[in-house]
Amino acid sequence: MSEATGPAVMTETTVPRFARGTRLQYDRVREVWFIQAPERAFHADPVAAEVLQLVDGTRTLGAVIDLLAEKFAAPRTVIAHDVLAMVAELAEKQVLLHA
Repeated sequence: MSEATGPAVMTETTVPRFARGTRLQYDRVREVWFIQAPERAFHADPVAAEVLQLVDGTRTLGAVIDLLAEKFAAPRTVIAHDVLAMVAELAEKQVLLHA
């Protein structure tokens, strides 16, 4: 039995992109970010919004992590752990894909 049919693994070399019909959107009235997907929506907390604003289909997760570590002057290893966990969860929900 092959494990290749399981969910795609997101690593620092992965270039993520939003799935077709899915996007990050800011609600000016409620002043919150959310992920709009076909027939569903997810609230994006401030941390998730910071990460997802950097997902452009050309930038690797390693580059996203580097930018966030520089912006927030936080340990890169902590940011890497959190970012990789979050994008893995969004990949399972078919919000993010490999570019």
